[in-house]
Amino acid sequence: MCELLNRGKPFFAVIFLQFGLAGMDIISKAALNEGMSNYVFVVYRHAIATIIIAPFALILDKKIRPKMTLSIFGKLMLLSLLEPVIDQNLYFMGMKYTSATFAAAMCNILPAITFLMACILRLEKIKLKCIRSQAKVVGTITTVAGAMIMTLVKGPVLELLWNKGRSTRELKTSGIDLNHSIKGALMIATGCFSWACFMVLQAITLRTYPAELSLTAWICMLGTFEGAIVAVIMERGKAAAIWSIKWDTKFLAALYSGIFCSGLAYYMQGVIMKDRGPVFVTAFSPLSMIIVAVMGSFILAEQMYLGRVIGAIVIVAGLYLVVWGKSKDYNSATPINEQIEPADKVKDTCKNVEENTRLEAITINVPT
Repeated sequence: MCELLNRGKPFFAVIFLQFGLAGMDIISKAALNEGMSNYVFVVYRHAIATIIIAPFALILDKKIRPKMTLSIFGKLMLLSLLEPVIDQNLYFMGMKYTSATFAAAMCNILPAITFLMACILRLEKIKLKCIRSQAKVVGTITTVAGAMIMTLVKGPVLELLWNKGRSTRELKTSGIDLNHSIKGALMIATGCFSWACFMVLQAITLRTYPAELSLTAWICMLGTFEGAIVAVIMERGKAAAIWSIKWDTKFLAALYSGIFCSGLAYYMQGVIMKDRGPVFVTAFSPLSMIIVAVMGSFILAEQMYLGRVIGAIVIVAGLYLVVWGKSKDYNSATPINEQIEPADKVKDTCKNVEENTRLEAITINVPT
């Protein structure tokens, strides 16, 4: 029983993570609809996360925290710029132009962007004769096609049972035209590219700085300062009222996002990636999209359109093709730091996989 629970821990953790991220999308969209600046929102979010996480990092990571070096600090600066500043600001700006469901669905292009980035940087080798390489390529193309369908094709409105009886004014029937969809999609896609860079760099940084809580605290603190600089520049000339916050949806969004998404989520993501690898984390992202779609129609009265549902399904199909193709790149039984093999040891991976497709497990002993 204990062994079963230990094996299920990563699954429970990543499912809990997706539910929390879905809640962030809904609450954040509600705050943005009330006129909250996305730049200010990002600053408050990470300021709250820093206040919550820093004390735990100081106490719990005291014995395992490595010495800070210039190289590590440079990586921390870049990490805090990639995700807290660039990704989140572009993501929330794209959400302003579209909807919470649209933004959550578009985030499923992340594995395809990561794969393309790895190919461009020659970190990923493509062997067209290998079925898993074929899956990665086809999955990437499918994901991009699904994103285009979501962006360009609207289609008829889907009548949901719980939306029947609502007046037209209660439902969000306007404000998401083609121009807004294109702008929002480009912003979210660019944010996902930044997010992909963040995940790769986070995995690299954890090798030399294996203190997850301290890493999270540093990212949140530096992200607060960097985000504040961006907010002051972008919101210059506007009234100081944009920085004011009251006990309303805006404060709830900043508090929830800061505690869960910028604090707990960074930490959980780092722990799961060390154990199972980044592919495992991204494999569950469609769950968040489904939760947001249901909650968005309830809480935000967002309408679903056939074209965007079809596009989302195509994106998810492409996502799982990429994830399946990448699944053998990581051995789920060992931490990510121990999963990196020399290039000459990986050359025959596809051949080995095809010859052992009927085996339940493959053990590869790499000489050191």
